[in-house]
Amino acid sequence: MIDTVQPRKTVLIVEDDRAMILGLSENLKFEGYDVLTASDGETGLRLALEKRPDLVLLDIVLPGMTGYQVCKALRDEGRRTPVIMLTARDEEVDKITGFDMGADDYMTKPFSVRELLARIKALLRRAERRGDTGIKYKFGDYVLDMRSRTLSKKGKPEKDIPLTRTEFELLACLIANEGKAMSRDALLNEVWGTQYLGTQRSLDTFVAGLRSKIEANPGKPDFILTVHGIGYKFVRTE
Repeated sequence: MIDTVQPRKTVLIVEDDRAMILGLSENLKFEGYDVLTASDGETGLRLALEKRPDLVLLDIVLPGMTGYQVCKALRDEGRRTPVIMLTARDEEVDKITGFDMGADDYMTKPFSVRELLARIKALLRRAERRGDTGIKYKFGDYVLDMRSRTLSKKGKPEKDIPLTRTEFELLACLIANEGKAMSRDALLNEVWGTQYLGTQRSLDTFVAGLRSKIEANPGKPDFILTVHGIGYKFVRTE
């Protein structure tokens, strides 16, 4: 049997708090990651583009470019690198803004390092297992293409609707289980993995972001329905 060696993953930390950088760096290195660091937005963006890390931990409030701007710039360059936003604020509007800019996850300071490491592993695992299937899901005026990982309206590429990595995974999971009421825990496990230690509130925030993009009236959704006391269900309307 030939032994194979998995390449070490690299995490880029973009954070202006030196103590935070030091603490995160030590924990990530202990877990076997290579670490890059930047203390301002411009440097963080340059390193993300040049060094191509496997994941970025990105503070929102930074000297120069904000974390939102860095994340958007990465996505505008076509980079799908997983991004976890770090912030001292716990407002839902801030989370929605981060997701709209292309973030995959969001953690509020102070946070559990154990939880952060679990989320990092989950995002990296999802990135590795991402398949290249030819399946296309059609619902209403929309087409979700699993090969190109795009959501378009009426199947027209020029009408692509931008989805974050996590929004795409969540929508694909809901559609694949069409008509089935899925619990919040089941969705967290399916989309983020069994090691994910986030809260159901985080899931609700992602659902709200998805509804704002595909529902004519997010307050009265046609596709992603709330199943009270359980979770969510996807219904295809013609």
